[in-house]
Amino acid sequence: MTPTLHMIPARRGKATRLNAGEAIRIINTHGAQVVDTWAFSANDMTEFMSMEHLRPTLGRIFPKAGDTLVTNRRRPILMFEEDTSPGRHDTLIAACDTYRYGLLGCTEYHDNCTDNLRASLRQLGLATPECPSPLNLWMNIPIDAEGCTAWGEPLSKPGDYVILRAVMDCVVAMSACPQDILPINGAACVPTEAHFEVLGR
Repeated sequence: MTPTLHMIPARRGKATRLNAGEAIRIINTHGAQVVDTWAFSANDMTEFMSMEHLRPTLGRIFPKAGDTLVTNRRRPILMFEEDTSPGRHDTLIAACDTYRYGLLGCTEYHDNCTDNLRASLRQLGLATPECPSPLNLWMNIPIDAEGCTAWGEPLSKPGDYVILRAVMDCVVAMSACPQDILPINGAACVPTEAHFEVLGR
């Protein structure tokens, strides 16, 4: 059976349930869109994929195909199975929120990944007490020899995708990041939609 293609609308979020053994293909449709990505245990929303615990487990800050992604209880939750992009994904930067956009000069409400996470989970009748730091797929944060970070443009191309396979029953949430002030979604600073599909075992 051909997997169903689902849209993550520009500036919005989507979530889906995965049974252990199933996988999700997340597609950078236009090539320059960052997709903030979270995973929560289906049995306990307080257990989630954790960047703080992932970095020491991997011994590096850029995850790649073949890596096991772990939770805040240091248990495997997803396998990073495949990546057709150059492989630059961020594990350092917190999800954007209303406070972040206020610091960037916004005086009115701005769509943000934190609210997108909560809205996407509500669609499944779920909630999380906190917004964990996400795996920012295709977000390019260059780091220089002094440890300074910069806001780079994505290195991915249209149609690039990653495949993440569930090790446990889980909920995967995604946000097509609405950042339109800094060039993390490309030099044009125009967020676009992305897509995903659930793959069988």
